[in-house]
Amino acid sequence: MQVPALLTAHSCVEHVHLIIGCGPLAASRCTKSLQVGARPIIIAPAHEEVHFTLARAIEEGKVSRIEQDFEEQQLNSLGREELDGYVDAVFVTLPADDSRSIRISGLCRRKRIPVNVVDAPKLCTFTLLSTHLDGPLQIGITTSGSGCKLSSRIRREVVSSLPANFGESVERLGSLRRQIWEEDYRTQTGGSIPAAEAEIEDEEAAAQKYTFNKLVRENDRDPAVLRTRRLRWLSQICEYWPLNRLASITDSDVAKILEAYKTTAQPPPPVSDSTLEQSILSEKLPLRKGTITLAGSGPGHPSLLTIATQTAIQTSHFILADKLVPAEILALIPRRTPVHIARKFPGNADAAQEELLQLGLNAAREGKDVLRLKQGDPYLYGRGAEEVTFFRERGYDVRVIPGITSALSAPLFADIPVTHRAVADQVVICTGTGRKGAAPEPPSYRKSKTVVFLMALHRLESLVQSLTVFPDEEAGQGPKRKLWPSSTPCTVIERASCPDQRVIRTTLQYVCQAVEDEGSRPPGLLVVGHSCGVLHQVGENQRWSVEEGFRSLDAIGSTTSELHLLKDLEQTTEVVEKVQPYGSPPLSDLLTV
Repeated sequence: MQVPALLTAHSCVEHVHLIIGCGPLAASRCTKSLQVGARPIIIAPAHEEVHFTLARAIEEGKVSRIEQDFEEQQLNSLGREELDGYVDAVFVTLPADDSRSIRISGLCRRKRIPVNVVDAPKLCTFTLLSTHLDGPLQIGITTSGSGCKLSSRIRREVVSSLPANFGESVERLGSLRRQIWEEDYRTQTGGSIPAAEAEIEDEEAAAQKYTFNKLVRENDRDPAVLRTRRLRWLSQICEYWPLNRLASITDSDVAKILEAYKTTAQPPPPVSDSTLEQSILSEKLPLRKGTITLAGSGPGHPSLLTIATQTAIQTSHFILADKLVPAEILALIPRRTPVHIARKFPGNADAAQEELLQLGLNAAREGKDVLRLKQGDPYLYGRGAEEVTFFRERGYDVRVIPGITSALSAPLFADIPVTHRAVADQVVICTGTGRKGAAPEPPSYRKSKTVVFLMALHRLESLVQSLTVFPDEEAGQGPKRKLWPSSTPCTVIERASCPDQRVIRTTLQYVCQAVEDEGSRPPGLLVVGHSCGVLHQVGENQRWSVEEGFRSLDAIGSTTSELHLLKDLEQTTEVVEKVQPYGSPPLSDLLTV
């Protein structure tokens, strides 16, 4: 098995890149070098023909050329003064059978100069990725030398799935992130930003921490919490919003977001004044009483939607979606339908919920059919009954469509039978967070009980503590419930049914350490009980195990489609033979080669 390379992104501004050769490959390396702000130097004898793009770059003064064969002293004489003349990197573009490539690679290795040799992975200390550049957005794909053409194909497939000009949106969100941080810093400190604190913690790294979804109460006034609240909100919309929604953000939207989230003491402004999250229907609807539908979108995978919910998505005039409704399901919404995604961030849940209800009521009064799209099932810790009461009190009947809850489907996707004749005769579904962030009373231990905790990973440590140890105030009162042994099997399931599903199998003793080490991938839940060990067991010398990815539902669909396709191919062989040479096969077909 090939050991993977460490993928990094280097700042190469003013670096000196030595390029050996002057053919098409040298021209390609030179172009990449110029793109990143480096200073390329071409080394090739005067008698060798220079590629036309290189010749133009040399004429324009963008590239330097030394008309002679490579010499060792060039490695430590042509570079920057601050590096004692050593060059920053060497690109060898000589023919594959040229013996000079081996010599140059060896010299660079001894001098610790990064070297790349075309078509010779063993002579390279670094390789170039197949890249896509769009402003601040860069996407790189590598097959670790196993096929550059395939790398290019995968890159094109990935890029084609992105919204057009997405780099502009990345830059705009980066500006928003910076403005939020600077405003919060000045608000909390009353001073200017010190140079030492001018850089913010990397957002991608922060999103992976186990504290990413840590609970923030509405009355929390901890300066450290207040300072990071809006940044965490921004991180979460980058994590949950569909990319096409992020791509539609404009400069005026950025200004409105900054104003709306300056404090959580006041609810955000009505969305009717915002072009970011709602557009107005161009055609006036007939005057009639609108309808309200409450529907569950299931755990994540689009194929787990009920037909009734899918029909409601296609026919509604206005959709109010929870923040955690997956992008794949939001992608099913027709482009003509305005959508408002809940602007909930830590400590602002109640204000955002009131905003959703008012938006739905206003739209219904305008005669629109409103769909309130919720994750999982509307009545299972989803405020569904509260929303039904709200609309009924204002004269609207509410149609409620059930959804598959992750409380029961996530364990199934993780191979956990929540009930089993020999192991578990009951299953209990609990919330890890009560009203206003209060911790509910934990369930009592019973060996044949399976407990599923929803919304609990942000307070996992205190939850495990409450399950396994009596609080001080209960210690002298006699046991009111039976404690759970720390050896009890448990499982953390994140993004159930989605391609990036992750399952962490462990015990109550090590679950907190496992989540802290592996990071957070919300939304997730915790399953506790001996049913976790029926079909999977952690090894004797392991504290936990991690399983990545979930493609079972996709595989079923693909198999069915392939069977239909094979039947069609048998009947249309001649047509296929005529069409096949003109198109590129899908990547899935390449996997069958």
